Amino acid sequence: MSQELLKEALDSLKDTGVRITPQRHAILEYLINSMSHPTADDIYKALEGKFPNMSVATVYNNLRVFREVGLVKELTYGDSSARFDFVTTNHYHVICEKCGTIVDFHYPALDEVEHFASQVTGFKVSTHRLEVYGDCPACQGKSLH
Repeated sequence: MSQELLKEALDSLKDTGVRITPQRHAILEYLINSMSHPTADDIYKALEGKFPNMSVATVYNNLRVFREVGLVKELTYGDSSARFDFVTTNHYHVICEKCGTIVDFHYPALDEVEHFASQVTGFKVSTHRLEVYGDCPACQGKSLH
């Protein structure tokens, strides 16, 4: 499945005229295979052994390109570092208030909420974001000791 997603993502980049460099390929593959919603620094640290000449700026620049093409979403929560999520389908996030772990969960799209918000406010609603906060299982286990 992830190889298929990678091929589709690379084709999407090619269709928009973005050149596929080995670094772009590796960053995209890392994002597709990562379930941790990594920061740019996480991606850099994971790939620096394979690409010793790659800089953090290269990672940021590629993430910006991926975001502009619509392949990744930049997730910002408060003051913490931006995290990046490979976009495949509409989904939501549960965020641990203690350690910052972010986990995807799927729920039927809240289209009726968008429609209602539009009716009440007169806004032309384009999208929505749902975040649920709490303590992850690992942090719950720590607080028991």
